[in-house]
Amino acid sequence: MSAERAMVLLAGKVHPRVRERVEAEFDAVSIDAADAGMMSDKARSRIRGIASGTVISAEFIDSLPNLEVIANFGVGYDAVDVAHAATRKVMVTNTPDVLSDEVADTTVGLLLNTLRELPKAEAYLRAGRWAAEGAYPLTSLSLRGRTIGIFGLGRIGLAIARRLEAFGLPIHYHTRTQRSDVVYTWHPRLIDMASAVDTLIVIVPGGAATEKVVNADILNALGPQGVLISVGRGSTIDEPALIAALADRSIAAAGLDVFADEPNVPQALMDLPNVCLLPHVASASISTRNAMADLVVDNLAAWLDGRAAVTPVPECAGLDRKPS
Repeated sequence: MSAERAMVLLAGKVHPRVRERVEAEFDAVSIDAADAGMMSDKARSRIRGIASGTVISAEFIDSLPNLEVIANFGVGYDAVDVAHAATRKVMVTNTPDVLSDEVADTTVGLLLNTLRELPKAEAYLRAGRWAAEGAYPLTSLSLRGRTIGIFGLGRIGLAIARRLEAFGLPIHYHTRTQRSDVVYTWHPRLIDMASAVDTLIVIVPGGAATEKVVNADILNALGPQGVLISVGRGSTIDEPALIAALADRSIAAAGLDVFADEPNVPQALMDLPNVCLLPHVASASISTRNAMADLVVDNLAAWLDGRAAVTPVPECAGLDRKPS
């Protein structure tokens, strides 16, 4: 008689490849939200892993007595109460590295679109205005001569820095501690970096420590030629302060791929002429999202088989193997 397969919960909206592999490799149960009331006591007692596509609270973690691993789809895992999971000796994993290049590529594209108004120029052509009215107006902003400041020099931040370094641009960065493996200019305070650069790229995780950290003071320090690019978490930007700074030209422009209340983008942002907006697509290619999905399931499979997690989050790295 074959051994009983581990049960894995598909919580929230999960990637189709995650669902396909989980249903093939484990006993799977699926719910639309992390609500213990949606499952029977028997199902809750059997669940050993979660493939997460939603908020995972401490209360929900405690409702699953035999939970061992939460595999988060994405690099950011602020939707998971990881501190509580760690106290329960529940492994939490994320999906770094496999999306770093895609996000870095998109970030450079978003920066160029914001500075050179490329989406607007294409719309101008498609509307027949080039033929009717003549050439698209010269853009006031350019990548030439800019100084880049990167807030968050992790895997993705470093990939962005390498790309922009190839454009011949000076790179500054702000992190809690200085890196020893780069020659970029480090600033121990974000406001000092904002004062020293004219292009601020934000790629830090969400959570209480970074909530609205890019505020009016930071934007004022960036200055009237300043450009803000946000590709990390929308919660890191004080959106009302940004809208005000864009409206009165305290900064020149912004390019945003993430927002505080997705998918709800403030109408005031959409009405501004000096902002380029994307619907959180930085990693949204088929190949990259499939790689992320595979990493989610590979983490589940490894941990539930008694092996080390492939990509544990830092708070759970000390667990390193499934408790016996």
